[in-house]
Amino acid sequence: MRILITNDDGINAPGLEALHAIATELAGDAGEVWTVAPAFEQSGVGHCISYTHPTMIAELGPRRWAAEGAPADCVLAALHEVMADAPPDLVLSGVNRGNNAGENALYSGTLGGAMEGALQGLRAVALSQFYGPENAGLDDPFEAARVHGAAVLRDLVAHADWDAAPSGYKTFFNVNFPPVPAAAVQGVRVVRQGLRPVPSFRTEPATAPSGRRFLWIKGGAQAVRTGAGTDVEANLDGHVSVTPMTADLTAHDQIGALAAALER
Repeated sequence: MRILITNDDGINAPGLEALHAIATELAGDAGEVWTVAPAFEQSGVGHCISYTHPTMIAELGPRRWAAEGAPADCVLAALHEVMADAPPDLVLSGVNRGNNAGENALYSGTLGGAMEGALQGLRAVALSQFYGPENAGLDDPFEAARVHGAAVLRDLVAHADWDAAPSGYKTFFNVNFPPVPAAAVQGVRVVRQGLRPVPSFRTEPATAPSGRRFLWIKGGAQAVRTGAGTDVEANLDGHVSVTPMTADLTAHDQIGALAAALER
């Protein structure tokens, strides 16, 4: 198997090294793992692309490239430049430092990389490691992802329907590993995206020595339960969450009633 990996934490992030190990196990002895990742951290950029300025790319080693852009830029650079002669069989994005469950998914550059892979017609998966008191202090906080990641991906490759969405958009998958050591992982749950009932992000003012005023964007509490059958809930209960997603943002359940009201 030929695998492309990227992330939003940057080319030197420890989560990318964990993903390379996962992808290498998945690809097997006859496979290849290619890396095209952001030269600098791109957390929170979502599905941003550098549409108005060029993206510099640099080869750092065999099958290892850095791009001065967002994760979606990296996927585009890989597919249309670095790997143009032989595209990957699978795009993996992560392993993100911190969860991309619940509403975090909407901001995530990690998911942006996977989404771009899906929009380019490829199988794609985003992987993130939930942090909490049980794993943040481990020698390897990515232990749960590192130990269980290849098995989860192997099952997705074998059993997932990547073309199930009636909209025609290819399905991609959002995988979050729970905030526990690898030995404490309870299994896998296929669940929907949750929503924490408190605001995820807010601003905090700061004044520079020059007197200029700035705002920091700060995240909210992550260990907030989101109800049965959701990703955050599954993670907080020690399960790996797998959420099928598409880039189709249509609220399909609204179309009938709204059409009846507006289409006169």
